Amino acid sequence: MLFRLPAEVLVLLLPALLFALCAHEFAHAYMAYHCGDETAARRGRLTLNPMAHIDPMGAIMILFVGFGWAKPVPVNPMNLRNPRIDMMKVAFAGPATNLLLAFIGGMILRMFDGGYMLMSVGSNIPTFIFYFTYINIMLAVFNMIPVAPLDGSQIFAGIFGRSHPELVGKLQMYGPKILFGVIILGYVSNLHIIGWIIRPFLTLFLYLFAGITL
Repeated sequence: MLFRLPAEVLVLLLPALLFALCAHEFAHAYMAYHCGDETAARRGRLTLNPMAHIDPMGAIMILFVGFGWAKPVPVNPMNLRNPRIDMMKVAFAGPATNLLLAFIGGMILRMFDGGYMLMSVGSNIPTFIFYFTYINIMLAVFNMIPVAPLDGSQIFAGIFGRSHPELVGKLQMYGPKILFGVIILGYVSNLHIIGWIIRPFLTLFLYLFAGITL
C-alpha cells in the first residue's frame, strides 16, 4: 500500500507511476487513431495530460490497496481498418510503450552506474530513474497477462479467437472476477500469485535494461 511508504519515497514514486500510466493510455489512443478509429481522440485521450487519463477510484485504490487503474481508452473496432489485427496492435501499444520507457530509464541508470553523471546531479535522480524503470516494467508485464480486462486478453483473443473461441469467451467473461479474486487473495493472505508471475520477467528486464540484479 503506497500510502504507508515514507514521504520521501512517495515524492519520487508517484510522479513516475503517473507518467507511466498516462503514457500507457496515450499509446492505446494513438495506435487506435493510427489504425483508423478516432473515438479516443474525440474524447480527449490523445494527450499525456493526467487529467484525461486518471480515474479517481483507480488512483485511490493504488494508494490504499497497491492495485489500481487508469480510465480505459475507448476503442470502436468497427472503425479499425483490420479489426482483429488492429485491436491487437492497440492492446500491445500500451505495454510496448512502458517497455520502451523502461529501456530508456535502464540506459540512464547504466550511465549512473558507470559514474558519468553522479558527480553533477543529486542522489534522488538515480533513485527516481530506478522507480521509473521498475514501474514501467511492472505495468508492461502485468498488462500482458491474458486475462480480461488486461491488454494481454485482447492479444490472446486476436491470436486464439478463431481456433479456441470458447476459451477466449470464458476468459473475457470470467477474467475480471478471476483477476480481482487473485488480487484480494494476495491482499488478505500474503499469497501473491501475480507477484510470482511478474517477478521472473521483472528480474529479466531489469537486468537487460539496467544491469540490475534483484
